[in-house]
Amino acid sequence: MSAEPCQPHQNASQPPSDPLVSERARKTLDIVEKLVNEQCSPADPVYVVQLGSGAQRWSYPPIMSGLKDTAKSLGLWNMFLAKGHYSQGAGFTNLEYGLMCEQFGRSRTASEATNNAAPDTGNMELLAKYGSEMHKRKWLEPLLRQEIRSCYVTTEPTSACSDATNVQLSMRREGDEYLLNGQKWWISGAGDPRCKVYIVLGKTDPNHPDKYKRQSILIVPADTPGLEVKRMRSVYGYDDAPHGHAHLIFKDVRVPAENIVLGEGRRFEVMQGRMGPGRIHHAMRSIGAAEEALRWLLTRANAEHKKPFGKLLSQQGVILQWIAKSRIEIDAARLIVLNAAAAIDAGDAKSALVEIAQAKILVPTMALEVIDRAVQTFGAQDICQDTPLAQMWAHVRTVRIADGPDEAHLEQLGKRENRRAGEAAALLERQMEETERLFKKYGTEEVGPMSRL
Repeated sequence: MSAEPCQPHQNASQPPSDPLVSERARKTLDIVEKLVNEQCSPADPVYVVQLGSGAQRWSYPPIMSGLKDTAKSLGLWNMFLAKGHYSQGAGFTNLEYGLMCEQFGRSRTASEATNNAAPDTGNMELLAKYGSEMHKRKWLEPLLRQEIRSCYVTTEPTSACSDATNVQLSMRREGDEYLLNGQKWWISGAGDPRCKVYIVLGKTDPNHPDKYKRQSILIVPADTPGLEVKRMRSVYGYDDAPHGHAHLIFKDVRVPAENIVLGEGRRFEVMQGRMGPGRIHHAMRSIGAAEEALRWLLTRANAEHKKPFGKLLSQQGVILQWIAKSRIEIDAARLIVLNAAAAIDAGDAKSALVEIAQAKILVPTMALEVIDRAVQTFGAQDICQDTPLAQMWAHVRTVRIADGPDEAHLEQLGKRENRRAGEAAALLERQMEETERLFKKYGTEEVGPMSRL
């Protein structure tokens, strides 16, 4: 199967996003796509091999340094801090950066190579928006230079954290310090030896009458005494080194009171400001993963050296249907995400809660379906390490849980939509009354009795 030359990025030049994408962003998108296709994707297998095994897996693969140098030389660095909201970023809108995220999502190395990797992006947004000048100087600036990494510490093994009010980690004020005690798990990024700062969610006032003001956010240096990485957890067998997902123990961890973000009891305010754009980034990276999976599917479906029953897979009806469905589902999901990004750009994350929830719910499920189709076309080859699809599926599957499980978002979205029931019923009632009036006016007899609400 002959490879066609890579075409320039098309998503930004297609309606309805076209009027919302600047000429500068359009040119940058082409550079991003070129970097991913020609540098990052070919480097991905080398990155995996350099991780090795044992203790070496929790070290820094040398190939990443070269990728970062290339990205910096192309001006592809810190592109996530949105235009109009932050002074530290590259000046792109959420929608423009979302399109770039789609390209990053096609490669294992691209996000980190350009310093656009989670959870650092969300943590940098949090520090830029809510951090004090000391917080920015001490942690934001090194993160922007990628001299250090960070993690976001929220979920707990003993609490149902899909309801964020259940967080139990104790943060007790003692003079000029907070004393932290408790456990956290699934803390992504804590395995990286460069992870030097934890953004920690805990309970400062368990007796506050407003349950949404009992929690706060503290910045905890990774080398603080009493903070222990108990173990690293795997995701469907993948340890995701050197990033990792840690189980942490906080035992009498003392943190200066000045490390609190925005103030006591303001955890939910800070969290929503951080997670809204972050969900868009996750969604667009997942769309990139789906696009990459479709490329693999197309390649296998047209492989001349593998013809079951004497025909290419692409000549067999079910595979053509998979290809068509995948194209439809990816394009539809992209529009949902871009709509959410545009809503954030027009207001803020709080004003775009419905659009963000729609994207968060829809996209991972879509991506998993497309990836699974690609896996099925390859057969046994695709459930091992010979292609990126198995690891890609495992990663995207976690996105259905990360930032809140689908079910929690569905319930909130359903409640919001259900509030329109009275308005919908009133409109239908008025329309039926008008229909009855028109029957009488024109002397037309109803065929059957009209149902009333």
